[in-house]
Amino acid sequence: MMTQDLNSLGFAKPPSETRVVVAMSGGVDSSVVAALLHEEGYDVIGVTLQLYDYGGNAGDVVKSKTCCAGQDIYDAKRVAEQFGFPHYVMNYESNFRESVIEDFADSYLRGETPIPCVKCNQTVKFEDLLDVAKDLGADCMATGHYIRRDLNEKGVASLYRGKDEGKDQSYFLFATTQAQLDFLRFPLGGWRKDVTRQHAERLGLLNAEKPDSQDICFVPHGDYAKVVKKMRPEAEKSGDIVHVDGRIVGEHQGIIHYTIGQRKGLGIGGGVSENNEPLYVIALDPAQNRVIVGPKEALARTVLHINQCNWLLDDYQSDPIDVDLKFRSVMKPTKAKLHIDEKGAEIHLDSPHFGIAAGQAAVCYIDDRVIGGGWITLTS
Repeated sequence: MMTQDLNSLGFAKPPSETRVVVAMSGGVDSSVVAALLHEEGYDVIGVTLQLYDYGGNAGDVVKSKTCCAGQDIYDAKRVAEQFGFPHYVMNYESNFRESVIEDFADSYLRGETPIPCVKCNQTVKFEDLLDVAKDLGADCMATGHYIRRDLNEKGVASLYRGKDEGKDQSYFLFATTQAQLDFLRFPLGGWRKDVTRQHAERLGLLNAEKPDSQDICFVPHGDYAKVVKKMRPEAEKSGDIVHVDGRIVGEHQGIIHYTIGQRKGLGIGGGVSENNEPLYVIALDPAQNRVIVGPKEALARTVLHINQCNWLLDDYQSDPIDVDLKFRSVMKPTKAKLHIDEKGAEIHLDSPHFGIAAGQAAVCYIDDRVIGGGWITLTS
């Protein structure tokens, strides 16, 4: 009975009495969310986070196809002016640098493969920005992410994959806590991207034709090593490239130039393995500054250990839990068994997979529901 009286954001009051802060990146998705909610009569406030210096060092980090670039702040502000709702820019440069960029550099020094977009959602957007929204008296905060939030049979908010498989962002939001999820709304979760574009055109958004963000906002031209080297000059220290059989087969110019599973650009040429078979990066050893290479079969892994876990489970089910697992955002889920303990979790894959690295996120699903995940620390 009560659900009939709820507005589209789930509150038992008119939209005009419901304040919603929209996290506006300046892209089409969040702009459509803000414009649609304003069109429905909600009390909309747009907020954009300034995450790094758009002035002096902007040439090193800002590109046209990233999120949160200087142009994006301007675009978000123009959309707010176009529809007549308030818009604020919050300077969170120091938070972003410490929580995301510094962590990114240190992760590479540890021989890991970091995912800064998850860290940004986890530590800045869904912590700092939620605090801003609450300070502004908001009932909830809405974003343009392609992920679904629905209430289960107990009335508890749960997280689900976005309907558009090509745009689903659930992998990047696994660290969303239950308390955050209660406050968040994702109006585009059930939409395809082409529908969003159609609404952008119908609404006459000034940025309706803007391309999607594609890259990490502070990494110019996808050159991760350049960013790490600039922040940690000691990272470019030469060392040995060692075959899994113990032979030294070459020299590297810093482990930051290598990732687990890498085949090309190893700088060791051919003739270092039997039958001249291709070699892959099997492991990175920062303690001894070594890059370990070997045949593809040496990359096979069936067990993952994860920590810093976040679980969206009403209660811990019987052990183990059968799950669908993703350790890369673009991969198809693979079957696995999840064992949760007090220190983290251990995940057993039903079949071997290749190129899994420490620092990646392991995200678990039951059907379309995101039940949580953690950060990979060890593989075997």
